[in-house]
Formats: sequence, C-alpha cells, structure tokens
Amino acid sequence: MNGMGTTPITDLSSRARDVFRVVVESYLGSGAPVGSRTISRLAGLNLSPASIRNVMQDLEEIGLLSSPHTSAGRMPTETGLRLFVDAMMQAAEPSQEERSAIEGRLSSGGSVEGALAEASAVLSGLSACAGIVMVQRGNPVLRQFSFAPLSQDQALAILVGEDGSVENRIVRLAAGTTPSMLMEAANYINERLAGLTLREAHARLDEEIHQGRAALNQAAQDLVTRGLAVWTQDDSSRSVLIVRGQANLIDAAAAADLERVRQLLDELESKEEIARLLESARTGAATKIFIGSENKLFSLSGSSVIAAPYRTGGGRVVGVVGVIGPTRLNYARIVPMVDFTAQTLTRLMT
Repeated sequence: MNGMGTTPITDLSSRARDVFRVVVESYLGSGAPVGSRTISRLAGLNLSPASIRNVMQDLEEIGLLSSPHTSAGRMPTETGLRLFVDAMMQAAEPSQEERSAIEGRLSSGGSVEGALAEASAVLSGLSACAGIVMVQRGNPVLRQFSFAPLSQDQALAILVGEDGSVENRIVRLAAGTTPSMLMEAANYINERLAGLTLREAHARLDEEIHQGRAALNQAAQDLVTRGLAVWTQDDSSRSVLIVRGQANLIDAAAAADLERVRQLLDELESKEEIARLLESARTGAATKIFIGSENKLFSLSGSSVIAAPYRTGGGRVVGVVGVIGPTRLNYARIVPMVDFTAQTLTRLMT
C-alpha cells in the first residue's frame, strides 16, 4: 500500500472522489465488494462502466480500494475507510426514536451502575454490534489501612475506603520484614495519610520523605511505599467493563470466517487489553474511531471500535462508552449515536 494515509482527499479528482464515495457507501451498506456495473447503474455519476473501472483501478493502485480474490468487485481498504471517515462522511444525527430509546433506557437504570449496564445494552441493540462501557472505579479515599502477614515474603494489604469499600492486595516483602515493622508502616499510613486519595497519599509521602519529615526508618518507608504502590500499579483491574451483544458479532458475513469471530470473542474476554485500548479514547475530547489494524487489540480479527468518553458534572472523565463491530460498520449512523449516549451519561452524572 502506498502510504496513502498522508495523501489529502483534495489530491483525488472529483470523479475519483465520487466513485470512491459510492464504493464505500455501498460496501458499508451491504458488506459485499462492489462492481463497476453496480456503480454505473447508480444515479448521478454519468460515467460508463469502462471509465469507472479505470478510476477503481487508480484507487486500488494508491491503496484506497482492494479486490478480494473471490470477487470481481472492489472494497475499501482500512486506509480507504479511514480517509472516508475523516474527510467524506456525512454523519447523520440520531433520529428522535433513537434519542428517545437511549435517554429512556439510561434513565430507567435507577442507579449509576444500572444506567451503565443499560447504555451497553441499548447501543448493542441500536447498532447491531457489541456495546461496551468501561468505568474506572474511583480513586479511593483512605480511611483505614492494615497489613496482615501471609508468609515470610508476602503480606495482605487491606484498604478500607471512606465509602466503606474494602480492597485487598498481596504485597511482596523484603527479607527480614517483621510483624512490628508491618504495624509501624500501617500506623504511619493511618495517622499521616488517612483522608487522602491514593494519589494524594503518594504525593504526601514523597514530600515528607524528601523534606525529612517522615519519622520512619528506611525499611518502614519501603513498606509504606509498597503498600500504596500496589493499588496504583493495577489501574486496568480497577476498570469495570460491561459488554453486551457479543452474539451480534456473528452475522451472516462473519459466519464464513468463524475463526475470526472466535478470535474477536476471545479478545473481548481480555478486559485488561480492552481497558488499555479504551484508555486512549478517554484522553480525547470527542468520539474516537479505531479501524481494524489501527488498534493492535482487534487488528487480527479485523474489527472497528467507536468509543467516546463520558464525564462527571465537573468535567472529569470517568469512563468510556462505545461499540465493537466489523470494519464495515455504518459509521455515519453509529458515531453520532455513541456520541449522544456519552452526552446522555454525562448529563446523568451531574
């Protein structure tokens, strides 16, 4: 493929743009490669099948279209889909029915958790894809902290949050760590760091050590640092992932390639990997589209992800909502739908 990703749409002739648009829209609608005769029958182009074949050949040479071995037609490459989505797609606002369905389902959830579950379900139903919602558990505020020895080189760190939540993690201990050292470290955390979030506790500890105000020997300092670090090292496992509608991924077109579908379903089970992918959507201001191999997670199964961040009333991103489906998604319809769902969740969070 000839590095077409950097070539602007303006470098295509108007005739090439017209043909390219028709091929992509027809392919996204049917999932099937499109032939020159089909295109010549579509109104508005006024081109002969021979002219269309020449243009399609040119588009193939610059990497925007490809021709599968089993068909005389052409289909967009992932590069072509990206160009279409970025430069040509006319996004359709969600219909009133879709808006009502999304708002109604989300507000019927009752709790925030219920609304999130409904968000993945309604997106799955409306898009005929798998709906996904990822929410990161809050950064807990420390109320109480303790260590329970498990063995010579391991202890259980127990954190009680201000909200009453209790979380446990296993901490590796340096050789020679005694129960009294564990108690000293826990006492320090409870006396000096209670009432802070884990991030704030880290910062306070660093500051006190740096300024020599931490009344701890080196071994106890190390224990406190390990005890706090064990929570911040596993952000991916702090993420709650809700997936609905996996069965939608096994459609008629995919049935011919069940290995691809099996692989995709396996990938959906890998919550840690999905959390990493969605993390990149968290950082954006708007809906992000990952097409096929643009994201490493789904590159093998040739799937696309459309994801948008949602926020609290204060504007802090708290999670991501979206869909996963084949690369031949109806992007023009689904992108605004995901965006609207994220906006509705944001409103519910305020």
